[in-house]
Amino acid sequence: MKICRRAPAFNRYYRTSSLLRRRWTCEGIGQPASLHLSASPDENYFYADCHSASQVVVTSPNPDSNLSIIGPRILVAWPAGNSGVVTYFAPANGINGTLGIKVVHPTSDSPLQPTYDPPSAKGNATVGVSALLEFNSSAVLSLAILGSIRTIRDFTEGPSMLYPRIQNAVNYSGGNGEVTLSRLWLDNATTTTISFSGDSSVTLHNATVRFEPGVYNFSASFDYPQPTRLSLTEVLSPASAGLIEQSPEQTTSLSFLSYTSKLTAGAWRSLTYLGRDSMIAALLLEPVLSEGEGGAIEAVLAAVLERINRTDGSVCHEETIGDHATWLNLQNNITSTAPLCDYNMIDTDYFLPVIMERYLVRNPVGRTRGDEFLGTMGSILPENSNLTYRELATINANKIVSLARPFTAPGNQTADNLRHLNDGQMVGEWRDSTYGIGGGRIPFDVNAALVPAALRSIASLSASGILDFNSSRINSDAQIWEDSTLELFEVSIPQATAQSLVENYTSRSGIPGLASQSDTIDSDVTFSSLALDGSNPPSKVEVMNTDDGFRHLLLNTTDQRQLTKFLNSTANNICRTFPAGLMTNVSMLVANPAYGGDPGYAANWTANADHGTVVWSWPLAMMARGLELQLLRCTSTSIPDFCHEKIVHQNVLNAYNILWDSLDANFNHLATEVWSWTYENGTFAYADLGALPPPAGSRPTESNLVQLWSLTFLAVRRNEGIGW
Repeated sequence: MKICRRAPAFNRYYRTSSLLRRRWTCEGIGQPASLHLSASPDENYFYADCHSASQVVVTSPNPDSNLSIIGPRILVAWPAGNSGVVTYFAPANGINGTLGIKVVHPTSDSPLQPTYDPPSAKGNATVGVSALLEFNSSAVLSLAILGSIRTIRDFTEGPSMLYPRIQNAVNYSGGNGEVTLSRLWLDNATTTTISFSGDSSVTLHNATVRFEPGVYNFSASFDYPQPTRLSLTEVLSPASAGLIEQSPEQTTSLSFLSYTSKLTAGAWRSLTYLGRDSMIAALLLEPVLSEGEGGAIEAVLAAVLERINRTDGSVCHEETIGDHATWLNLQNNITSTAPLCDYNMIDTDYFLPVIMERYLVRNPVGRTRGDEFLGTMGSILPENSNLTYRELATINANKIVSLARPFTAPGNQTADNLRHLNDGQMVGEWRDSTYGIGGGRIPFDVNAALVPAALRSIASLSASGILDFNSSRINSDAQIWEDSTLELFEVSIPQATAQSLVENYTSRSGIPGLASQSDTIDSDVTFSSLALDGSNPPSKVEVMNTDDGFRHLLLNTTDQRQLTKFLNSTANNICRTFPAGLMTNVSMLVANPAYGGDPGYAANWTANADHGTVVWSWPLAMMARGLELQLLRCTSTSIPDFCHEKIVHQNVLNAYNILWDSLDANFNHLATEVWSWTYENGTFAYADLGALPPPAGSRPTESNLVQLWSLTFLAVRRNEGIGW
């Protein structure tokens, strides 16, 4: 066993001044916030006040843009109803690619201005935003979609799918230098409206809208019920208020995504509840989030509990609300605006008891709030309206305990008794793309980390009187899962074989000059497979990965031999540079297929695939915090054996600091959800994943510029006391 080598030092640099701007409106009630984020060819503008929140994306192709997928557009997204508008434009007289659109920003104030009409006796307030837009040449409005972000995504991410019933309901009207488009939603109550007006000429002929070059006022509004946003000071704990000045872009983004009823996942594509996203974010952001009634942590918990499937205890992965919920209900011959939930993900179930235990047992504020909070009645899903949060949590815990029990019987610690993906589903945890876990059916993260962590939390919640289970029995079940799952996923490759595999991978990679790093492999290579029961033999999906971080974050393993070996393998894989390990100049990759041998591995886990050889922000935070927690055990009253193993302890210290050096060097990217790389002159250079050609047979998927679980470095910071 040798000490992993320290990587070359990365240069540290820090974010420059922010584009954050704030101002007071709403007659002195609340503090509006605005934000401008540029991600060429998109300019993103955010505005939120006491009435509503809006995001506007203005897209203008660059000279090198792929014009088959990028065109001039204006997109508006609203968290209320997960709804919005998109309008596409084409040059009226020029060639494709010559038309440009930009926001005109004549003052130092926000480029977005709020619109607000008070509610009528029978309806909701009409809210939205307006802005000044400039067209550099004559243009025509080629397509407008009004109503649901999901409908917009079906067009942008699918085979340009449009629904005639929705499109045919768009009404056009014009006159006196103004053109207006409106659509009554399928609920027969809500209306989305967009309009263009200005000194320049805008004309309407039938359904053709034409613009002459010039500046126009653009306004988009709707009259759907609005959620209550958590302001900058409301979403953060009082002790963390300093972050508002220290990290203005990230804190404003967090506030934009946060509401008293839920935290939304991302803007613009996911301005709605996603259970896994909000709970992972809460786990890592917990030290800085507001507590108590009306706080961010209770908003996360309440949102999850509200949407539990009362029949089987499953936690909702993603909700469908607003116009799209009505649309899907109609497809099932149901006339209803009731929200719908996707329960296909298996990992989401297990985060709930962990979050509950951390807040209601460990947190002093949560302990005082337990009875009142858990006595709340469900109000989101009609079928849960007669159940309290405590009853809903118990239904979820029953599912977890029941599914875990078969594995705990004597002689039953086999793969057959582990947690499998749901029947008929090819995805079920965070790596939810086609090749995320390589066709495996039994994911590592769920079985080796989430199940035992959830059982530990259920036992603690029961010991505290919050749930009513046999705490001792559940802890015993958790111990079996904790001790007996790792070895089922372990991949161990002899040193010489490992060197040969990475050399073969490098030679077939097609990446000019890529160094194999085989000389850094100075011992056998060990890692946990992504999943079991892969599509090709052997049954392990032998792709090195970062999901060790779940276990380091959530469990304090007590099997000393196992803990020492597992931590050492994690450390070695972080210390080594890709393709021998996971580290690059753009930080730690979430997957490395070099040791799989099968050429299909290299073809499926690539630098342009969502869960391939790419970097995700929140797994970086999870691994950094997980390693920190494990190292801090060395100063506890019960010191693990690895702390006394000089080589292993130094390996883990090195891995922690190498990881943090890479985070410091990539500071400007840490709020990005996922990024990739190019390789030149022996260096991995940052690349926008969306700018790379997508995998064969796939359409490019636009990323959310603002993503909830990519804001976790607001709370996860380098522990300077853990030195080399």
